Amino acid sequence: MSNQQKRLHSIAVAADQLGVGRSTVYVLMNEGKLRSVKVGARRLIPAAAIDEFIERAEQGAA
Repeated sequence: MSNQQKRLHSIAVAADQLGVGRSTVYVLMNEGKLRSVKVGARRLIPAAAIDEFIERAEQGAA
C-alpha cells in the first residue's frame, strides 16, 4: 500500500514520522497541535495532519 493510499496512521507510525515518542504524540493531540480521528476504539492521525504539523514547525523555526 502506497503512502497516498494509507491516509490514516497509527500513533506509533505518526511518532516515527515526526521523530518523537508515542507519549509526545498523545501530548500534541491533547494540546490540539496534532489533529486525530477516532475510529472505533483507536485514535488515528491523518497523513495531512502530520504534514500540516511539520509545515507549522518549519515556519516557526524559520
